[in-house]
Amino acid sequence: MCAMQRLELRQGQSLTMTPQLVQSIKLLQLSHAELAAYVEAELERNPLLQEGETPADAPVPSLAHFLRAKQKAEAARPRLVPGPPPSRGEAVPASGGQAASAGHSELRPEMGDVLAQATNLSAHLEAQLDLATADPKLRMIGEHLIHNLNEAGYFTEDLAEFAARLQVTPEEAETALRLIQSFEPSGVGARNLAECLSIQLHERDRLDPAMEALLAHLHLVARQDFSGLRKVCGVDQEDLADMLAEIRRLEPKPGLAFAPAVIDVLVPDVLVRTTPEGSLNVELNPDTLPRILLNRSYYAEVAKVVRKDEDKSFLSDCLQTASWLTRSLDQRAKTILKVAAEIVRQQEGFFRQGVAALRPMTLRSVAEAIGMHESTISRVAANKAIGTERGTHTMKFFFSAATGEGEHSAKAVRHRIRLLIEAERPSDVLSDEAIAQKLRADGIQVARRTVAKYREALRIPSSAERRRRYKLKA
Repeated sequence: MCAMQRLELRQGQSLTMTPQLVQSIKLLQLSHAELAAYVEAELERNPLLQEGETPADAPVPSLAHFLRAKQKAEAARPRLVPGPPPSRGEAVPASGGQAASAGHSELRPEMGDVLAQATNLSAHLEAQLDLATADPKLRMIGEHLIHNLNEAGYFTEDLAEFAARLQVTPEEAETALRLIQSFEPSGVGARNLAECLSIQLHERDRLDPAMEALLAHLHLVARQDFSGLRKVCGVDQEDLADMLAEIRRLEPKPGLAFAPAVIDVLVPDVLVRTTPEGSLNVELNPDTLPRILLNRSYYAEVAKVVRKDEDKSFLSDCLQTASWLTRSLDQRAKTILKVAAEIVRQQEGFFRQGVAALRPMTLRSVAEAIGMHESTISRVAANKAIGTERGTHTMKFFFSAATGEGEHSAKAVRHRIRLLIEAERPSDVLSDEAIAQKLRADGIQVARRTVAKYREALRIPSSAERRRRYKLKA
């Protein structure tokens, strides 16, 4: 007898990430400088786009102008390279439906191609992360780690606090960090100089016990205490000289190879001001918003006279690309403003009282409050800043996990520790336990070891070292 075959009809939903939708997502995480460069490139290659408002008496460009623009765009068009597939569960901005409905225009290259001359460290590491793992959770943690590296390529945040903010286990965060540390440039993702050098030496198969001892005593290297180094490393003078020479050949700041030649001043994307009535007004900074429009009258005039199929195709691509870009920029601005408004709402205490009033706030709490995905919030917070009456701060500054048993932000607690130490008298230097007791008296339940951890993160010496320095000054 023949086996019976069953046919079943199943209905389900899936997200198809079109190239335009991927581009829309990437627009969110661009800084205002990167966005300006991308828009400038689009204005150069697309004759239907114009910057700012068009005067009422402005002449309509001719067909010859359109053909010259077409020739210029084709000459400058880079070879398209498909981007990596998105991870499962990838979030999309609120305008995803509109952007996804249009087909991909060959007129517009990948965003990475436009900004290739200024490839940053994050993009370089994200490309490696896409190839290194298919685990969506590991990739999510990895992306957040990458966006939290400083310019030198170091991860300086407390890993336990970072894991708590993402609501993952410290072990999962450690696994993701180890993965990032296996990427190029060698040494990236290190938490300190010793770990950075250790990663590079391990890749060169030169991390022997003597070298490990040397890395554990870099303070002796700084003091040029060669006698002490020979003793702790168990080597003679010649071997020590070779080890130090090898250390000097390493790169102590691997991320600087991807740093821009000119450091941008922190320009706010969002401005927060107190109104005369006492409320907080949140608005986008008009100086960082690109002003581009689709010149429909130009399109209508050219569409009447264009004859060749290739010219019609180019004109159609221009219209499609210009429509997509104007919509995406509008949605990007709305998304940034929506996220910023929620940050201000949750951190109102900071805007009225300062750092000491910062509350714990995670990506998830913001995402749930405004109905967006955590990865969308992460992209919005990347490379953006908020200008306040208390200075300009990155958006990431306002995110912090809770510490102790109360609802206190780790950043606020670190700020309190700094103030307590700055106010101490040379005759009454505060130990970590004394600081913990003062914080507990103010309702902040923290352990002595937590105070020590935060003090070290602030690069403040121990009480014994501070006491010694006070005596030297006296």
